[in-house]
Parts: sequence; structure tokens; C-alpha cells
Amino acid sequence: MSIENNFLDTIVAVATPTGSGGISIVRLSGKESLDIAKKITKKDTFMPRFAHLGMLHDSCDELIDEAIVIYFKNPNSFTGEDVVEFQTHGGDMVSSLIVDECIKNGARLANPGEFSKRAFINDKMDLTKAEAISALIDAKSKDAVKLLSKQLNGELKEFVDTIRDQLVEILAFIEVNIDYAEEDLPKDLEDQILKKLHDISQKLSQTLLSSSLREGMIDGFKISIIGKPNVGKSTILNRLLSFDRAIISDIAGTTRDTIEESLRVGTHLVKIVDTAGIREGREEIEKIGIERSIKSSYESDIILAIFDLSRPLDDEDEKIISLLEELKDKDIIVIYNKSDKDSEVFDKTKLSDYKSLLFSKEHSIEEIVENIKTILDKQNYDDGLVLISKRQVDAVKVANDAIKESMSNLEIEELELFAYNINDAITAISSITKSFDRDEILDKMFGNFCLGK
Repeated sequence: MSIENNFLDTIVAVATPTGSGGISIVRLSGKESLDIAKKITKKDTFMPRFAHLGMLHDSCDELIDEAIVIYFKNPNSFTGEDVVEFQTHGGDMVSSLIVDECIKNGARLANPGEFSKRAFINDKMDLTKAEAISALIDAKSKDAVKLLSKQLNGELKEFVDTIRDQLVEILAFIEVNIDYAEEDLPKDLEDQILKKLHDISQKLSQTLLSSSLREGMIDGFKISIIGKPNVGKSTILNRLLSFDRAIISDIAGTTRDTIEESLRVGTHLVKIVDTAGIREGREEIEKIGIERSIKSSYESDIILAIFDLSRPLDDEDEKIISLLEELKDKDIIVIYNKSDKDSEVFDKTKLSDYKSLLFSKEHSIEEIVENIKTILDKQNYDDGLVLISKRQVDAVKVANDAIKESMSNLEIEELELFAYNINDAITAISSITKSFDRDEILDKMFGNFCLGK
């Protein structure tokens, strides 16, 4: 079926999460939405944007549920089409029965993301807003919600449109001058263009940097607990989670694979990983677990490195210390476990550069939690934009590279190559929000002419 035919269909889906709850919402979108709602409710008229209480019936005229029904007339709806929402009592079975009735009356089940796709096609949202909505649903912290709300409100779109307009204006001017190639470009004008391009490149570079720093806010921060076998990693994980997630044993190598759980720390939802004890693996399965542990530590934002204070520092501890040297770009907290048995046998000298805490079965886990929270809270950067997807990051990188190359070509007055580079930059930056229309060049070229010219 073609895209055009697909968008002639009326679609239906449950718009709320599965499971029991107070309310479940079933959403219809398309030209048949109102007719389907009339058939199911046995009502003849619906006032747009008004909540109607009605009885929902199946094809055998048997009652399914009592619900609130709201009709949104196009184009004043989320998708830009006629939309009807049934607000039913919560529960998978009730909403499923209503979806089935909508399908029997001419709708089809919506594909994933199809409501938002229709909103985009109908100019109800641009790509930045669509991506912000998707990310907002899965936001892992209060700070992530704030950042995504800015994009939802059009902050990134405004930034992109401003840069896009500046590049289009530069390109339009240069393409006019290409037609008069026998004349040199005035030096002061060349300097003005170079300065403008340098400023744009600086802004794009800063945006990439800010986005990299705040990546954990969007995707969620990750914490790895590392240490040699039988050092107390699983005990600390269980204490952080407040339940026995990992098996605790005096037998070294009990944890053979990484164990991942979600943990709320302050306003942040983080993923915490208990890794297999890092040492020279004795068998194939243990070696695989150790490899995964090391990989997990490189992918983490925060490292909790556990050492047994009751035993002398040994070769296995040295292996952990060497790994920490490789992870110096991470936030690292060294935790000296079994501190209640401290007999001054453990040499802390090689770990003096790291933040350290004492811990034992008698200690509260709160000090560790508070230190994690402090690290997470400092990630709250208030200035600058943030790119929330790989697609956006790649587009900005391509645009910035093209701008840098264009400046080199302008300095040697290769105007055609310069125009080619700027065109690439416009295409890349425009892809974040909308496609680039060549007619805009003509608008810029002739837009400043006097009336009647």
C-alpha cells in the first residue's frame, strides 16, 4: 500500500500504557473518526472540543463501558485530522474491546508512531518536536524533562532556523557574484562573510560540546560497581536497591555476569550495574563475564571501585587500580569495604587521588547515595542548547565540517566550491527541522529589490 493510501485510512490505538489504571484512552484519527464514534456511542452529534459522557456499544448492541468522548475537528487536533478520543475505565480488556469495535467499523490499527507521523506530515509539528516528545516519554530525570521541554517549545527549531537563514543569505549573495566572476570579491565583504561563518561554526561547536556533556541526562546515567572477586560488590548493590538482587557468597566468582537494575537517586533514574569480579579468568564463562565487566565500566558515567580494607593490596587489586587509571575521565568513588575490620594492612597510597568512603555492614548506605547524588546533580548545565538524538548530532557535525571547508575555499576565492560547501551545510542543518527548498535562494536574491523592480 502506498504512503498516500495509508494516510487516507482512519487509524486507532490505545494511547495510554498497558495494565490497570484509573483511565485508558483510545484514540482515533482520520476522516472516518466521527462516523465511527457515532456508531459506537449511538449519538448523532458531537460538539468539537467538548467532553461528552456516553455509553459505548459493540456490534451486537451490548454495552462495553461508560466513557468520556471528545471530538477534535481538523485541523485543530494533534494530527491535524479529525480525532476522537474515548476516555474509558482503565484496564487492557476494556480498551481492547473498543479498539476491536473501531476496527470493525472501518478503522485499522495504527503503526508505531503513526499519530506523530501524521502530525508531522500535516505540519502540526517539526522533527525536533517529534523527537522531543519521544524522548520526553522516556525521560530519566527532572533535568531531562526541563531540557526536552525547551526543545518541545521550539528552542532548537529557532536556533536551526536562524543559522539556516544566515547561510541561505550568504549562499544567495555568493551565487549572484559567481555570475560576475571576472570581478574580485571586495576584501571587506569577504572578511564579513568569514566572520559570520566563524561565529556560526563556534555556535555549532558549542552545541555539540553541550550535548555531549548532557548525554547522560537524556539517555540516563549509568553506574558500574567494580572490584576483584568477593570484595563486597553484590552486598553494596543489594543495599543500594534495598532488596537482595544479587547472590552473596564467600565463594569468589559467584557473580559471573553483569547484573543491571534501575535506581532512583534524587531526581535521577540511573542504571546501576554489578559486574563480575575482575581478575585473570579461570574458565571460559568467567572470562566472558570479566570482559563484559570491563566493557560496562567504559560505558558508565560513574564508577564505584570496591576494595577490601581487611586484606593487603594484592595483584587483583592492582588490576583494578590500573583500570581506574584508564577511566580517569569518569567520576570515580573508591569504597573501602569491611572498614570495621581495618587492621592497617591495606596500603591506600595508590588510591589517594580518588574520592574515598569507608563502608561496612554496620554503615548506612546513605553516604554512598549522597555522593552519587552530588555527582549527578552537578551535571545540570543551564546554558546552551542540547541535541537529543544521533540524527541531530550527525547533522550538526556535517554542517559544521562543511562550513569550515567553505571558509578555506572563500579565502582562496574558489567561489563555486564555496557555494557547494554552503549548500551542503544548509542541507545538513535543515534536515534537523525541515528540508531545504532552493526557491529560498531566489527569495533572498530578489527580496530586497524595490517594489515593481
